[in-house]
Amino acid sequence: MTTSDLDPANPFATGSTLPYGLPDFASVREEHYLPALLAGMAQQREEFERIATDPEPPTVENTLEALERSGRLLHRAATVFFNQSSADSTPGLEAIEEEVAPLLAAHSDALYLDARIFARLEALHAAVEAGELELAPDTAWLLHRQRTAFVRAGIGLDAAAQDRLRALNAEITSLESAFGRKLLAGANAAAVLVTDESELDGLPSDARAAAAQAATDRGHAGAWLIELQLPTQQAPLAALRDRGLRERLHTASVTRGATGGENDTRATVLALARLRAERAQLLGYPHHAAYIAEDATAKTSEAAHGILTQLAPAAVANARAEAVDLQAALERDVPGARLEAWDWAYYAEQVRKERRSLDDSLLRPYLELERVLHDGVFRAAGALYGLTFTERTGLVGYHPDVRVFEVFEADGTPLGLFLGDFWTRESKRGGAWMNNLVDQSHLLGEKPVVVNNLNIPKPPAGEPTLLTWDEVITMFHEFGHALHGLFSDVRLPSQSGTEVPRDFVEYPSQVNEMWAWDPTILRAYAVHHETGEPMPQEWVDTMLASRLDNEGFSTTEYLAAALLDQAWYQLAPEDVPTDVEDVEAFEAAALERVGVAFAPVPPRYRTTYFNHVFGGGYSAGYYSYIWSEVLDADTVTWFEENGGLKRENGEAFRRTLLARGGSCDPMDAFRELRGRDPEITPLLARRGLLAAASTD
Repeated sequence: MTTSDLDPANPFATGSTLPYGLPDFASVREEHYLPALLAGMAQQREEFERIATDPEPPTVENTLEALERSGRLLHRAATVFFNQSSADSTPGLEAIEEEVAPLLAAHSDALYLDARIFARLEALHAAVEAGELELAPDTAWLLHRQRTAFVRAGIGLDAAAQDRLRALNAEITSLESAFGRKLLAGANAAAVLVTDESELDGLPSDARAAAAQAATDRGHAGAWLIELQLPTQQAPLAALRDRGLRERLHTASVTRGATGGENDTRATVLALARLRAERAQLLGYPHHAAYIAEDATAKTSEAAHGILTQLAPAAVANARAEAVDLQAALERDVPGARLEAWDWAYYAEQVRKERRSLDDSLLRPYLELERVLHDGVFRAAGALYGLTFTERTGLVGYHPDVRVFEVFEADGTPLGLFLGDFWTRESKRGGAWMNNLVDQSHLLGEKPVVVNNLNIPKPPAGEPTLLTWDEVITMFHEFGHALHGLFSDVRLPSQSGTEVPRDFVEYPSQVNEMWAWDPTILRAYAVHHETGEPMPQEWVDTMLASRLDNEGFSTTEYLAAALLDQAWYQLAPEDVPTDVEDVEAFEAAALERVGVAFAPVPPRYRTTYFNHVFGGGYSAGYYSYIWSEVLDADTVTWFEENGGLKRENGEAFRRTLLARGGSCDPMDAFRELRGRDPEITPLLARRGLLAAASTD
C-alpha cells in the first residue's frame, strides 16, 4: 500500500488545519483508523528505503533529520488511535488494535534491523570521532540514542536470531494489547452491584449518587454500582461501614484476571514474562530487568532492585506499627476480629479522625473539580510560569467529556493546547495518564497538544464533582506531565517533552504535586462548593501535620508492587511458571522472599491486573516512581531553599529541565539545576524512613 492508496477524504491523509494541529475529532470515524495506519506504515517504509539507498554520503540532513521527518502520516494516525483506544475503547477499536499490534512491531523492526541505515549512523559516528564532523549537542545526543536503539534492537544478531527476534516482538506486542483488553473487560465485569442501600452507610452522598448513576447507565436502575479503579485499593473502602461490603469490594479488586473465563489474564502474563525473558537472552542480557535498566538512568537491575530492598524493611516496620492502632480500632467495633486488607482504609480513616479530628468525607465538599483545576492546578502554573488558560469550547475532543484549553505564555504568546478528560467511564482503562497528540518540534514547526486522563466518578448531571485528596494529588501529578510536554523547546520531535528514560519521566510530575500543598494555592482552591467558605485553617494545619500518617502502608504497597515487577522480569525463560494456577504461588513467594509479605497491605497492583508492567510501558520499570522520587524530593528541597512559589524558581526549573525534554542526558540537566548528584535524605524524610535509615 502506498500513500495514494489512502482516500484523500480520510481525515488523517493530511495534517489537521485546526489550531495547533489538534486532530479533527469531529471528522474521525472508526473506519478511518485502519487504512490510515496501514498507509502510514507503508509510506514510512518507503522513506526508510530512500534513506537506506541514498547514494550521497550520510549527513545529518539526509540521515538523522530524514529519520526525524519520516512517518508523519503514521504518527498522526497512531497517536490519535492509541489515545482513543485507551480513553474510549469500542469492540471495533479493540479489533483494529489486535490486527495492527504485530504489524507495528514488525514496522519498528524494519528500521532498527536495517543494516544499511545503521551503517550510515556508524559513518556519522566515525566522522565525529575523527574530528571531521562537529554536531550540535542535541544532534550528538540523537546520534548516540539512535545508535544505542539499533544495538538494543538486535542489529548485531545473525539472520536466524533476527528472525526469531521479529517473531518475539510481534507476539509480545499482541499480548500487551490482549492484556489491556482483558483487564478492561474484567474490571467492568467485576464492578460491585449493591441492591440494599443500607450497605452503603458511610459513603458520601456524592459518591453514592455517582454509584447510582453508574448502575442506571448499565441497566440496573434503582441499584448502586461501585466501579473498580485500577489499583488494589478502592476509594470507597475508606468510607464504607459495612464490613461485608468492604470485603466484597476488596475481593472483586484483588481477584481481577484470576477467576477463569475469557477475561483471565494469567496465561497472558506467563507468556509475556517468558517471551520477554527469551528476547533479553537473545540480545545478550541475563533477563528482561537487566535489558530495561541498562537504557534507563538506573543502568543496572541491581541498582533498581537495590533501592527497593533498601527501603523495604523500614517501610514494613512502619506499616506493622500502624496496624497495631488499626487492630485496636477494629476490635472496638468487632471484638475478636483480625485486621484484614479490606479493613485498612476504613480504620486508617477512623484513627485519623480520632487523632486529627478530620476525615476524608469532611474534606470532599471543599475539593470541587472546577476549583481544584482553575484555582489550584492552573493557578500554580500561573504563579510559577506565568501561564494563562482559556477554554476553547469550539474545539472538539475525542469524547463529549473532553475539554480543550488554550495555553498562553505570560506575554500572551500561544504555547499549546491542554485537553482534560477527567471522568471515568466503562470504555476507559483505569488509572491516570498523559498523552501527546502533537509533539513540539522546531524542525517540523509544531506546537504541543497534550492530554490528561483521570478516572474520577462522574456525578449525575448538574451535580458537582467532589474529589478525594488522593484525586487532587493525581490532578497535580498528571499536570506535571502535561507541563513537561507543553514546555518542550526542542528541535527534534523524538526529543520532545516526556521522551526521556522511564525512570526519569515521573520526576517532573512528582515535583508538581508539591503545589497542591502550598498554602497560597491550597487557600485558593480548597473552598466549600456551596457556601464559598475556605477550608478551616485548623483543618489545613491538620492535613499538613498528618502527611506521614499511613505512610508505612503507602510505601509498603508500592514497594511490594515494584518488587513483584522485578521478580517476574528477573527470570530466565525456563524459570517462568507454565501453569496459570502457579501465578498466585509465585507472587506469594516473591513477596515473602524480599520481606514485604504483610497480608493487611497487599501490593498496589497484583500480577493479574498490573497493567503498568503487562499492558503498558513499565515492564521491569515500576521502580521508576521511587527512583524518580529521589530526584523529586531533592528538588522540592531546592524550591523550598529558594523561596518556593516564585516565578524565578519556575523559570529555572522550566529552562533547565522541562524545556530540554530528551535533548540531553537527563541526569546532566538535574545536576545543572541542583549543582550536584541527587541525595536520598529528602526522600527518607518524606516517607518517614529517616530514623530507621540512620540506625542501619
